[in-house]
Amino acid sequence: MQYSTVDYQSIVDASHSLRFDAEFFRPDYLAIRRRLEAIGSRKLIDFQVNIRHPKEIKRNYVENGVLLLRGQNVRPLSIDLTANPVYISEEDAERLKENTIHYKDILIMRSGANVGQCAIYLENNPAISMSDTLIIRSRNLNPFFLTIFLNTKYGEALVERGKYGSAQPHIAPAFLYQIPVPSWEDLQTKIEKAYLRSKELMELSKTRYAETQTLLLSELGLADWQPKHRLAFATDYASMQRAERIDADYFQPRYDDIISAIKSYPGGWGTVANQVHLKDSNFKPKPETEYKYIELADIGSSGEIKDCMVAQGQDLPSRARCKVNTGDVIASSVEGSLESIALVTEEYDNALCSTGFHAIHSDVLNSETLLVFLKSSVGQLQLKKGCSGTILTAINREEFSRIVIPFITTDKQYEIRQKVVESFNLRKHAKDLLECAKRAVEIAIEQDEQTAIGWLESVLWVP
Repeated sequence: MQYSTVDYQSIVDASHSLRFDAEFFRPDYLAIRRRLEAIGSRKLIDFQVNIRHPKEIKRNYVENGVLLLRGQNVRPLSIDLTANPVYISEEDAERLKENTIHYKDILIMRSGANVGQCAIYLENNPAISMSDTLIIRSRNLNPFFLTIFLNTKYGEALVERGKYGSAQPHIAPAFLYQIPVPSWEDLQTKIEKAYLRSKELMELSKTRYAETQTLLLSELGLADWQPKHRLAFATDYASMQRAERIDADYFQPRYDDIISAIKSYPGGWGTVANQVHLKDSNFKPKPETEYKYIELADIGSSGEIKDCMVAQGQDLPSRARCKVNTGDVIASSVEGSLESIALVTEEYDNALCSTGFHAIHSDVLNSETLLVFLKSSVGQLQLKKGCSGTILTAINREEFSRIVIPFITTDKQYEIRQKVVESFNLRKHAKDLLECAKRAVEIAIEQDEQTAIGWLESVLWVP
């Protein structure tokens, strides 16, 4: 049993949050706050933080315009721009300019399932924030340090304390103003350098992956290929009968053009049906066994699995029915997310994935080359061609089996594999840097600043 003895004055002091429930005064919450106050912390409000509640935005999305940041873009520590980014017009952005996000602004989710998640915006171009985020902007406190602090176990606990509501949790800006933040000057500088180095490594990782696309398309002679725009085209009845399709888009000439180009590759070609192994989605999780579960939202833009759900079989969604292993490639079957394709690494061996994926591996293409091919414009066009349906358009198993794949030469496959592996390693190093930065801040809270700096310098080199 845990309990706290709280005097009346403490409840009065917390009146800004309108809280007098026992949960708000849990012993562990109070202990963290006392420790931070003993260190010599200052409250966020002391730093003239600008916490705003942006107005709701009418969702008139455009193809090119000003980036609109939504809740799904805010991940712990960083803004994820691979999560279906959307844009609004310059006119709408001007109308909502008070919601503009600038370089080094910090966003905190103020409501919803991810309430409390905190990230820093590191893009040079301004964006517009939605109403489910709060914006923190400080002139005096290092924003990199503040972002790391709020993502440590102590920062998360303080933010967790401020949540209220059950069905739709929220955090009140008035509560965030009162969070105590340590003000170590030397450690802040080290944390910023680690953060920026992490960003550099992440960008380099993306560059290495982009190089694999260039390698593959150049090998196929399709580096400069562009589909021809045709106002009209025709097909015959026999073709429709074989495909069992009558919709016009399926017979777009651009699909035939790209398939013909693959079939002309000197190394040869085959289809998924006869050259790729497709896994069945018939695995039944054991109720009390813990599994990693991968869904569409967990897939990154460079073929990586960013995160996963960990739960017992009895708590998993009914669509968790496909078991994957190291070296498998999982490809989304849903038209709106066909680019969500990833390589299963050792970390996710024996994990489960959603039935919204096709899980595959091949004997003629290594996993990295298969990944790059399906994510390329060549693979994406074929995936799009095979999609059917009305409410939820997707590519079924039969259509997926018809995809044409080239037999890329062994030397080129090896080159592609090396770049994919390097991309993945760079990304892992970038993530490890941020985890080390978090741990350094925790050590500073538990011990002192110099011990934290010494530990940080011992586990990684930060100039």
